[in-house]
Amino acid sequence: MLRELPAAAGQGLSAEELGELVSRAIAPVVAHDGVRLDGTNPTLGTGPGAFGFWYGYEPSLSRALQHSYHAGDDPCLAEDLARRPVPVGVIGTGGGDRRRDKLTRRLLTDHGAGCELRLLLRDARGVWGMLGLLRAQGDRPFDAGDAHRVASLGPSLIAALRGYVTAGPLAPVIQALPAGVLLLGPDLEVSAVTPQALRWEEQLRGRENCPGWAREAFFVELALRTRIHARDPRTRPPVVYGPAVNYGRWMAFHGQVFDNDDGTGGVAIVIEAATGTRLLPAFCDWYAITTRERQIITELLDGAAAKRIARRLDLSLHTVNDHLKKIFRKTGASGRDELVAAITG
Repeated sequence: MLRELPAAAGQGLSAEELGELVSRAIAPVVAHDGVRLDGTNPTLGTGPGAFGFWYGYEPSLSRALQHSYHAGDDPCLAEDLARRPVPVGVIGTGGGDRRRDKLTRRLLTDHGAGCELRLLLRDARGVWGMLGLLRAQGDRPFDAGDAHRVASLGPSLIAALRGYVTAGPLAPVIQALPAGVLLLGPDLEVSAVTPQALRWEEQLRGRENCPGWAREAFFVELALRTRIHARDPRTRPPVVYGPAVNYGRWMAFHGQVFDNDDGTGGVAIVIEAATGTRLLPAFCDWYAITTRERQIITELLDGAAAKRIARRLDLSLHTVNDHLKKIFRKTGASGRDELVAAITG
């Protein structure tokens, strides 16, 4: 049933409807009362999701879990799961860090939830996102058998996410606008919005399949990550690339602190079109573009013809043309002009 997710791309389904589809697919494997599935970019590592689907999670619980996660009160962070041989964990059942687990159990109880099972979606290429399954209070807690069964779904879930993204439009279907900015104050409430950001919001309205609360939560999550990065520059940069299937074109969202550098002040969130070489890492992740193919795409963006690419990369013309055919097959582009327009448009 996970094969239905790519087929649903472009049908205008809401995040909840897509989440229900994922829930139906997983239910025969692991029983649950709620599901959330977030997709991210492997090149960027663990961090805010670029898109996501939810079903059975109350908005207030989702927001509370998110805030607890980025405040460091969560006992099952993505970074923790990434260090495990099998990247699965359960919160709300005891064990682990006592303080963090106690806080999390209280949070779940306050929202009528019992426990949550999490699976970090990773393969040799990197981290593709996170699956969360929820059980209500009074239900049997998730156990080792549930964890083992859900872990077996990892490859299928990654394939479903990739299929969903690549089933979207290759070329942009909305206009590229000047960059816009949202200012979030120290309390993480929006304090100001530039006219350009309002234009982006108007243009994106109706294309994003997420509810308003999820969009607000995304900006708070990115702001929290921005603060973490300000305190420790070794952490993941606060950048997210959203796919065209969700936004009508590839989008970039990135944060910057502006009140002070200690990670406690206001945060500016920049919203802009993602194009050119900045987009390439995320684009190549989702379309399974190899390192050599990425080099060739970079040359195409520079306007190089096949013969020139062959000389620059010390390849035969035949090899370059073979790579181009593979790139066009993977992306669905009819030729170099459509591919270049998709990345630079």
